[in-house]
Amino acid sequence: MKKLSAAEMVERVVTGDRRIAARTITLVENEMDEHHEIMKLIYPHSGQARIIGVTGVGGAGKSTLTNHIVRKLRGQDKKVGVIVVDPSSPFSGGALLGDRIRMQSHTLDPGVFIRSMASRGYLGGLSKGTYDVIRIMEAMGMDVVIVETLGAGQDEIDLIHIAGTCLLVHTPNMGDDIQAMKAGIMEIADINVLNKADQEGADTSFRQLRNSISAAGFEAGAWVPKVIATVSMAAKLEDLKGIDELMDTIAEHDAHLHAGNHIDRVRFARVEQELGVVFKEKMERKIYNELKSTGKKKEYINSIIEGATNPYSVSDEVLNF
Repeated sequence: MKKLSAAEMVERVVTGDRRIAARTITLVENEMDEHHEIMKLIYPHSGQARIIGVTGVGGAGKSTLTNHIVRKLRGQDKKVGVIVVDPSSPFSGGALLGDRIRMQSHTLDPGVFIRSMASRGYLGGLSKGTYDVIRIMEAMGMDVVIVETLGAGQDEIDLIHIAGTCLLVHTPNMGDDIQAMKAGIMEIADINVLNKADQEGADTSFRQLRNSISAAGFEAGAWVPKVIATVSMAAKLEDLKGIDELMDTIAEHDAHLHAGNHIDRVRFARVEQELGVVFKEKMERKIYNELKSTGKKKEYINSIIEGATNPYSVSDEVLNF
């Protein structure tokens, strides 16, 4: 097959060519030579999609909830992109859990584009490629992009820099966990979802979540996080609970962002985070390549091992601080 130029690939992505979009994402994720040129061309076609973040503890049912959100959005004739951030293989760096295993019901839907990405050791659960893949999905014409991340933790707050609406998924009998959660992870949630609400202890967990939010202070006009109880796994669709309420609350939060111009803050935070990631990547690569080519990298490492210096002093010297 003829090798396409960066401009040709982007042109095909913008027309909705899913096969070329998948190739483009692979190229970007693997940081091939054309990566930066492609993203320069993609950027003007991006930035319009609603971004929903879904995070929470392992086993909370994040993927099942994501499936339902996709189903409901498709019912509204929205095109949906889904990025599932999976644990990385320590050997290949690839995603261990396949997107088609998780979301088989949507794989043949031309209005849904699903991609698994490896976290590649990023503590926030988001590799730097995640930012670019969102942009690519936006350029494809996706109205909504859902980012489902690894289990919740303090460093998971990276998600707030990407998503306009963040969902934090809990399960019943998490009382001790809720109390022990660091403030950061609770603060990222625009909507707290108590999933598996048909299990024993759900009522108590629901009250604990409500109380933890009530105890926090919010400025006048600020969004007060909601708590929604859901049952996302059932033999029949009619036995599901809370999905419609969840969708209504997601829409309510989106309306809140636009009504008070809060969306400007969301967009600023997103671009600020992206800019920092790109700067960090380029500076790190430039500095390391120069140190390696001059042999200084090896000298610095040996000096640190011998106790003659330390990483902080080396970085000051290299950056002329």
